[in-house]
Amino acid sequence: MSKADIGLIGLAVMGENLILNMESKGFTVACFNRTVSKVDDFLNDRAKGKNIIGAHSIDELIANLKRPHKIMLMVKAGQAVDDFIELLIPKLQPGDIIIDGGNSHFPDTTRRTQYLESKGLLYIGTGVSGGEEGALTGPSMMPGGSPAAWPHVKDIFQTICAHTDAGEPCCDWVGENGAGHFVKMVHNGIEYGDMQMICESYHMMKSIGLSNEEMHKVLSDWNDGELNSYLIEITRDILGYKNEEGQAVVDLILDTAGQKGTGKWTAIAALDAGMPLTLIGEAVFARCLSAIKDERVMASGILKGVVKPFSGCRDQLINDLRKALYAAKIVSYAQGYQLMMAAAKEYGWKLNYGGIALMWRGGCIIRSLFLGRIKEAFDRDPELKNLLVDPFFKDVMDSSQESWRRVAVAAIETGVPMPCISSALSYFDGYRCDRLPANLLQAQRDYFGAHTYERVDKPRGQFFHTNWTGHGGNTTANTYVV
Repeated sequence: MSKADIGLIGLAVMGENLILNMESKGFTVACFNRTVSKVDDFLNDRAKGKNIIGAHSIDELIANLKRPHKIMLMVKAGQAVDDFIELLIPKLQPGDIIIDGGNSHFPDTTRRTQYLESKGLLYIGTGVSGGEEGALTGPSMMPGGSPAAWPHVKDIFQTICAHTDAGEPCCDWVGENGAGHFVKMVHNGIEYGDMQMICESYHMMKSIGLSNEEMHKVLSDWNDGELNSYLIEITRDILGYKNEEGQAVVDLILDTAGQKGTGKWTAIAALDAGMPLTLIGEAVFARCLSAIKDERVMASGILKGVVKPFSGCRDQLINDLRKALYAAKIVSYAQGYQLMMAAAKEYGWKLNYGGIALMWRGGCIIRSLFLGRIKEAFDRDPELKNLLVDPFFKDVMDSSQESWRRVAVAAIETGVPMPCISSALSYFDGYRCDRLPANLLQAQRDYFGAHTYERVDKPRGQFFHTNWTGHGGNTTANTYVV
C-alpha cells in the first residue's frame, strides 16, 4: 500500500468517521490511537478492506505519511492536544503540519500556532461542525492557523467537507492563528441561541395546549418556509418520535440541559470585546437555570406567578411565533457577526463574512436556507455594519414586529419564560434607538466615581466632570472602555 495522504490520531466517533469520509473520497489515511487496541478493532471492523493504514506507534504513523507530514488530532480539547503536540514535535521535520480538529478555545490555537511556527512547523486549528453524521458524509470546516499550511490540506478539506446545492465547498481558509476556532466558537454560540429559541417556541405552544402531534405538524410547516433548517427539521422529528411502548420520548427526558463550554466562551469573548451578544448570553444562562432542577421544583411550590391563561386565537399565536422566531434568529446572527467583526479588528484577521455564511450553509448544525440571505447581504455590501440594516433583513424586521411584540406580551401574561426571543426584541429596540438612557448612567458614574462624561454639545473625545455635591473637587478617575 502506498504512503498515506494524511494521518489522524484519535479513534473516537468523530475521528473514525472523518477517516472513513477521507477514504471514501479517494485519500489514503493512516491512523493511530493512544489505546492501541482501538486501532486493530477499527481495522477489523469499519475500516476492513479500505485504504486505511493502522499504526501502533507515532513513529509508525509518521513513517507511513507522505511529505510534508500532515497529522490531524481528533482528541479531547485542552491538555491532550498539548500532550500530543509535544510527542510529535521531535519526530517531525521542518514544514510538517499538525492539525487540531477538536473544539479548542481560540486563544489556545493562537498560542499553539506561534509555538509550532517557532519550531519550524506549521499548525492548523479547524472547527469541524456537523456531529458524527457530518464527519462521515461531509462536515462544515473552518480552518485557520499558519497560512503556509493551507495549500497542503486544501484539496483534502474541500473534498471531504459538505457542499452547497451549487457545489460550493462549505470550507475555506478563515484566517491566521486562532481565526478558524474563533469562527467555530461563534457558530456554536449561535447554535445555543437557535436551539433555545426553538425550545421557547415549543414551551409556548405546549402551554396553550398543543399536543406533540400538533407541534410536529407546525414544525413541518415551518420547515417548508423561511425557517427551513437542520434544527427545525430534527425538532420536528423529535416531536413525532415514540418508543416501542407508544410514549413520546421527548416527554420522558429530564429538563436539565448540558453544555460543553463553547457557548460560554462566546459570551465571555463578547464581554471582553464589549459586544452586546445578549441573545447568546441568555441561551447560556437558560441552560444554567435548567440545571438547578431541584431548586426550581422547590420554588414552584412557593412562588406563584400572577398570570392568566391564554385566551387568544391559537392559529394567530402560532403564526406570530413563526415570525418572532425568524426575527429573533436574525438578531442572533447579527450579534454573532458583530462579535466576529470586533475580533477581526482586534486580532488583525481579514474575515470573509459572506464566505463564513457559505461555510455554514451545509454540513453544520446551524445549516439553513437563511444563511444564503446573509451571504447575499455581504455580497451587496462587504462593509455592512449590522445585518439588521441590510435591505432584505430590514424588511423582515418591519413585517415581523407586530407578531414579535404580541408573542412577548403573551409570554409575559401567561408566565412562559422566553429569555432569548424577548431579549432579541429588547436588543432590536435598543439598536434602533438614537438616544438611550446612558446619559443618566454616565451622570451616576460621574457622581459617585468622578468617571467623567462626554457632552452632546461638544466634540466626541472631550470629557467633562461635574462637582455634583459641591465638595467633590475636580480630580477625575480613569475609566475602562471596551
